[in-house]
Amino acid sequence: MDGQNILCKIGHQSNSIKVEFPIHVPSESALEKIAQYIWQWFDLEKNLSSFYEMAQEDTILQPLVKKYYGLRIIGMPDLFEVLVWAIIGQQINLTFAYTLKRRFVEQFGESLTFEGETYWLFPTYERVAAIQVDDLRNLQFTLRKSEYIIDIAKIMASGQLTKEILLQQEDFLKSKNFLMAIRGVGAWTADYVLMKCIQDPTSFPIADVGLHNALKNQLALNRKPTIEEIKSIATHWKDWEAYATFYLWRSLYDETI
Repeated sequence: MDGQNILCKIGHQSNSIKVEFPIHVPSESALEKIAQYIWQWFDLEKNLSSFYEMAQEDTILQPLVKKYYGLRIIGMPDLFEVLVWAIIGQQINLTFAYTLKRRFVEQFGESLTFEGETYWLFPTYERVAAIQVDDLRNLQFTLRKSEYIIDIAKIMASGQLTKEILLQQEDFLKSKNFLMAIRGVGAWTADYVLMKCIQDPTSFPIADVGLHNALKNQLALNRKPTIEEIKSIATHWKDWEAYATFYLWRSLYDETI
């Protein structure tokens, strides 16, 4: 922020989010920006009352909202980061996706060390726009993913793609189509970006494997539901598809611990 790396420690105290600065306290203007960032990151602006009212009448969501009440979509305020993460995750398992992301961040990102621990910033699109395809291939990125990521970095560096441009689109479908015009961005990636960065509650990554597995578990099926079945189930989730998906994703976490 303002050319300076700032380390934050986020916790809670009573019913409040507590933010501490272990190295130095930023200026008043920086503190305001940090508060805005965290507010957006945790989607604190959104009133979830109507989501909970809907979910109480939904047989799939009702036990989930009872269990995870208060959970909000944890976003990715950085548009470049969410696009890169979505592309990294295409057609590979999460474990390898995390490995690739860590290599990418540690190779091209900035870091800050405090008490022996290193904290990383996600690489900027300006930095990545200047690298070569082979720089990513050496980290075990596929040729296509390497090209997609560098192309997106260059588009953002040129000013043709920004978060503000997406927010200015007239409706969800125009935002989605705008993203899908970018090489490497399909329907799932566009939905994921609009859900996690723009935080559009109507975004619905219907082709997501995690969503399919969560529904299979919740419905006690011996197979994954079809897209048509999911569309039918989701008619009740209108205007809150992103939150329904996020709560279902959260249920998968319990399956793995």
